[in-house]
Amino acid sequence: MSRAFEAGGRPVRRARTLAQVYRRFGEVDAAATSPLYERVAVALSESDEALRAIEAAPARRRHPTVVLAALHDLALAGRAPALAAAYAAADGDAAAAAAIDTLLRMTDSVAAIAARRRTRPDETGHCAVLYPAVAEAARRAGANAVGLIDVGCSAGLNLNVDRVGITYGDGRPLGDPSSPVQTRCSVVGDRPVPTRAMPEVVARVGVDPDPVDVTDADDARWLRACLWPDRPDLAERLARLEAETALAAAEPPILLRGDTVEALPDAFARVPPDALPVVTTTWALSRLPLESRLRFLHRLDEAALGRSVAWVSAEGVGVAPAIPTLGDRRASGHSILGLAVFEHSALHAEAVGRSWSRGRLLSWFPNS
Repeated sequence: MSRAFEAGGRPVRRARTLAQVYRRFGEVDAAATSPLYERVAVALSESDEALRAIEAAPARRRHPTVVLAALHDLALAGRAPALAAAYAAADGDAAAAAAIDTLLRMTDSVAAIAARRRTRPDETGHCAVLYPAVAEAARRAGANAVGLIDVGCSAGLNLNVDRVGITYGDGRPLGDPSSPVQTRCSVVGDRPVPTRAMPEVVARVGVDPDPVDVTDADDARWLRACLWPDRPDLAERLARLEAETALAAAEPPILLRGDTVEALPDAFARVPPDALPVVTTTWALSRLPLESRLRFLHRLDEAALGRSVAWVSAEGVGVAPAIPTLGDRRASGHSILGLAVFEHSALHAEAVGRSWSRGRLLSWFPNS
């Protein structure tokens, strides 16, 4: 591998370290699922010119997932046709050459996209774990209407939980059977998922530092750009993403831009007083330090001084404060589905299930 040197012959540690990051991403992170990104990332790691171009982006925005998504965004926008053609043909060598060429010709554009955008996790398919837990929260609080507040919402797709049709592995349905968005979830264990209907949703509010407006063409394209171009289930994920973004665009939610903890009081104010605010977090709290997660819990407690508040969480083991871990080990490969109800000074929190594969498998606990 070639190495970059400063004047005087000293190695440029930053470029070398960046090269190692890209090589590891290609050979380890992408190798199993994306031969295209494996080839492109390794090629970038071997090009001193490409590494210097990547350094035009802010230091925290140089990770391969961000830069590769920025390049993919340019391809989808028609601004990098050679890269788009190489991705469509699944030609790794052509993709590597086109990615380097695009990066060198459009360094400022790549850096600008990387600086402005955050990579987006795949937030489709979460409704199967959220729906029964939100319905149970409403039952426990005696609520006839709920206001949904999704924290770390990205595009706010979770806020359409009641508008999606859900079929569980045991054949039980929930949600809207006529919805253009249909999802399936396998059931683990003998306990069936409760089929209690969710009450009317009277408010839909998303809170995110950089929310994605699905009615904006550039924002919607960015969600697509964050999907790796040759992942085996791309067609399925893309079809689901397009259906869910269209559903969200038909009746856009309120999206609040700001700190996910500090913006919560404003979000609660958007829920009518006769409705139960139900805060949802799906694999979002792990992006926050422990101190912020504890402040999040405190914000919920503060909001409950004047009304009941519920929180439904699907987070890794030990990530959601106050939700029992059941003795499960951290990084165990599954997540805990938590339900907390705040009523004045009392907090009732429990684990109601386990989930795998970001909501595609669900185990509902007995007595929940």
